[in-house]
Amino acid sequence: MGSAQRSTLSTNVASLVDGSSTRETVSCIDHLPVYAKELIAGGAAGAFAKTAVAPLERIKILLQTRTEGFHSLGVGQSFKKLLKHEGVLGFYKGNGASVIRIVPYAALHFMTYEQYRSWILSNYPILGSGSHIDLLAGSASGGTAVLCTYPLDLARTRLAYQVVDTRGSFEYKSPYKGIKDVLFSVYKEGGVRGLYRGVGPTLIGILPYAGLKFYIYEELKRHVPEEYEKSITMRLSCGALAGLFGQTFTYPLDVVRRQMQVGKQLNSAQGDGGFKNTWEGLTTIVRNQGWRQLFAGLSINYIKIVPSVAIGFTAYDTMKCWLHVPPRQKSQSISAA
Repeated sequence: MGSAQRSTLSTNVASLVDGSSTRETVSCIDHLPVYAKELIAGGAAGAFAKTAVAPLERIKILLQTRTEGFHSLGVGQSFKKLLKHEGVLGFYKGNGASVIRIVPYAALHFMTYEQYRSWILSNYPILGSGSHIDLLAGSASGGTAVLCTYPLDLARTRLAYQVVDTRGSFEYKSPYKGIKDVLFSVYKEGGVRGLYRGVGPTLIGILPYAGLKFYIYEELKRHVPEEYEKSITMRLSCGALAGLFGQTFTYPLDVVRRQMQVGKQLNSAQGDGGFKNTWEGLTTIVRNQGWRQLFAGLSINYIKIVPSVAIGFTAYDTMKCWLHVPPRQKSQSISAA
């Protein structure tokens, strides 16, 4: 490539990053179908957001599953203890599995949301075109993404549940060697059903959560003045509030899911976790651990969910712009705003 060509390419790329409408550069990205661009944007947004809050996610799981030595500690004390036993890298234990899971999950979640939304608006005009379409599309996309990636979520939880002292003799669980080891071990113990242990409360929780998240985000954006619609601060704020409200209503189901995922490990340690279904999990936790356990780690989840969802939505919108995803079909209520 000559210097003149490199100069032209650099100018075009710079223009695109700056939000310019210049599209003279013909690239592989420009020829990708829209759904593929949405997959890329969603996967990148999910990975970026998940890594940013990985330390908070690790502490939350330890509190939710009542891991030995952590069940009676607060957030600050848990951070100190984990740092003492595992060092800084301990905060990112299980994050590899988390990112490997979140990339396809977020990619499917965002892409199927866009596709479901367009499909509903095109094929079911009787439903209208308000923000409730975002609620329906968000719920459907959340369920689709969960079913496709759930075993990876289970592996992430099993890895994060382990606490091993790399600086002394303390060791709570025999560590898995990695994601593959977790999946093979779980499959050997319970087959395909074992890989989907806890999927019930996950689906029950994700359907309203994913729907509410998209609904609140789009509804908040609808009330933003036009001159602020592309503001990163605005997107971060709307995303943070969307995640905050959505998570509050579904958090107890997340606790049941985590305890079902660690299953026999938790059961052998303290007599809980071997739940047959979501309702049994809720009632057993309340009876044996107290109703407060249904909200264990909620404070740290609030701290985590604000930057996580905010970063996720903002990164997704930004990636769509960078990838030249065409503006989607708007509802009448949004158009009138």
